[in-house]
Amino acid sequence: MFGIGMPELVIILIVALIVLGPEKLPEIARSLGKGLSAFKKAADDIKEDIMEVAEEPKAGSRKPTSVKSESSEEWLKPVDDKSEKGKGQGSENSGSGETV
Repeated sequence: MFGIGMPELVIILIVALIVLGPEKLPEIARSLGKGLSAFKKAADDIKEDIMEVAEEPKAGSRKPTSVKSESSEEWLKPVDDKSEKGKGQGSENSGSGETV
């Protein structure tokens, strides 16, 4: 623990008792314990986040997922404007007078 042995820790506690007094010492010890606990929890959370990021596969090494489509050739064909133009416009073409 920070290279502090038992004799040094006892001396620090005795000096703290003399300086702070018996009324304030438990309150300060409690707040110090809560602070160290919160620091340890935050450090563990950061460590977990780093480990998760390190374990994720890189974007370049992923296999592309296959998407099912009707046919790959179907969507590559150019759209014929003449055949698609008349679809869905039923009443517009009936009065134009064109002969096919």
